[in-house]
Amino acid sequence: MSPGPRLSRARALTSVVLASSLWLSACATTPAVTRPTPERAGSTEDAGAAATPPDAGATAQTRPQPLPRLEAPRGPERDFVEAVEIARRGELTAAEAALRTLVELDPKLDYAWTNLGIVQERLGKPADAERSYREALNVAPEQQSAWDCLARLYGRTGRTAKLEAELRERLSSQPDAVALRTALAITLLQAKNHAGASAEAKQALKGDERHVRAMQVLAQVYYREGKHELARMVLENARAIDPKDAATHNALGLVYLALDSRPQALESFKTAALLRPDFAEARNNFGAMLNEAQDYAAAVTELEAAVRAAPDFTSARLNLGNAHRGQGNFARARAEYEQVLLLMPGAADAYFNLAILYLDVEPPGMETLKRYKTALTHFDSYQARGGRDERIPQYVKDARKLMDREERRLEREQKDQLRKAAEAQKAAAATPPEGTPPTPTVSNPEPGTRAAAPGASPSTTSTPSSPAPAPDGASAAPVPTGSGRLTTDAQ
Repeated sequence: MSPGPRLSRARALTSVVLASSLWLSACATTPAVTRPTPERAGSTEDAGAAATPPDAGATAQTRPQPLPRLEAPRGPERDFVEAVEIARRGELTAAEAALRTLVELDPKLDYAWTNLGIVQERLGKPADAERSYREALNVAPEQQSAWDCLARLYGRTGRTAKLEAELRERLSSQPDAVALRTALAITLLQAKNHAGASAEAKQALKGDERHVRAMQVLAQVYYREGKHELARMVLENARAIDPKDAATHNALGLVYLALDSRPQALESFKTAALLRPDFAEARNNFGAMLNEAQDYAAAVTELEAAVRAAPDFTSARLNLGNAHRGQGNFARARAEYEQVLLLMPGAADAYFNLAILYLDVEPPGMETLKRYKTALTHFDSYQARGGRDERIPQYVKDARKLMDREERRLEREQKDQLRKAAEAQKAAAATPPEGTPPTPTVSNPEPGTRAAAPGASPSTTSTPSSPAPAPDGASAAPVPTGSGRLTTDAQ
């Protein structure tokens, strides 16, 4: 296909995936906290910088991430930092063991409990994760990060109503608990109860007007309601309060996109990724926009980091596949799309992207006709799973034209091969068997001369000899020499 349509498709696909990615979803929301000492961990100030709430349509895609690097000179704090670093390297089993040892030695380290729960979620242990989050809340009931993680976990496991009832009961006796109020706002947001989420977030802000987490929830309500300017203003206020909150910058990036301010969106995603290198959603969004800019090498760097931080983050894997496709790397692009299908077998977008991959990039070792047929099969799979895209009829039309062209080329090639084979056979039939002497080329002799017999000396051709007498004494006719096509001079 020509470069023009290919680049157009790449931009369109990236936009689709970016738009469906998380506001700040589930597990990319690493709590930003201070050192996990018992006397500080439960403070509202420490808890207030947690990440933004998940998008209800994408909460099942990723898992929580461990905390950013903390400066810890010695003792349990150093052990805590080392455990977090192990988790950031993706060694989740080792990180779980290290964090579990830490909380066994000092059960009052509430943020160690929270991080243990995050790691357990990423290991696919939701029941263990819930126990760890609740242990953190037993130590520090106002720890916003633990409430955030618990709310997301309940949302992913379809128990939002149960947590809502629990939070309302707690608030009946603690109406001024800002962390509880914000957790309830997150829970209502996951249930798509925007009015309720907005009311609870505003109530939390009455208790603490600088509570960044509540601002982020309120901004997300405005964003979902299409009130993008209001969302921008709330988030810019949150950014002024805490300029280093990566979640605010990532949320601003999505709002700027909705306002068609793409340069600002790109800068916001970049800032969020720099502030929190393990923030999967921010790096995914930054990478998706780099795909749009056709800076595929930089996009691969960002999106591979997103996948390392959250291996089951399907949007990031789709975008990573697009980045590899932009570089013409068929094998790596297909591997990412197929990994999405392993994580989410019904993911229609993966089939769409596979179809485009087969149209855009030539698979090594695959016949061209089979390549286009495979693309059409993937388009069929996409639509069979509920996928709808207005571009598909044109893509199918283009693919069928290419198939017709290839079939005609193959037909011409086959005819040429048959013609050449027939010519070769004819030439072989006209060639004498090996060892047959070549037919001599002899000119007609001049009158009065004789053609030399094969093997005769030169003198026999210079002076014609008298014919030998016939046995019966009669004069015999001259005997022609050489080929029978020669005639005698007497004739």
